[in-house]
Amino acid sequence: MKTFYSASEQQTGEIAEEICRSIRPGSVVAFKGGLGMGKTAFVRGALRAYGNDSFVSSPTFALVHDYGGSPHLYHFDMYRVTGWDDLYSTGFFDYLNDDSVLFIEWSENVESALPDNTVLVEIAQGEGPDDRVITVSGGDF
Repeated sequence: MKTFYSASEQQTGEIAEEICRSIRPGSVVAFKGGLGMGKTAFVRGALRAYGNDSFVSSPTFALVHDYGGSPHLYHFDMYRVTGWDDLYSTGFFDYLNDDSVLFIEWSENVESALPDNTVLVEIAQGEGPDDRVITVSGGDF
């Protein structure tokens, strides 16, 4: 387990870049953290680590954004997923393969469906309004 401290959205992205240098194709990165904690900012930084300059926004209504690249990058938002039927309707299981990396916001809604080697990124409020405590566990962490 590793813990990082961020004082800004930009720093959260930089931390994500550092962390994602250790994330390999075939990985699932699952996020826990409340609204506005920086999950999407983390994904922005993660894409930069893979050399992908796509515009990143939260896929709350689309459920999944496909950013392509090598490895292939997918960004899920499971906020509105409330059961197995909802999860199957996203096509989630079709995305799990050795050549892609999945970033999953609101992973607590699909926790029982996550692979055993999932990398968990928990983002919590720090002392100041922009401060975040980012804890990474699972996978190689």
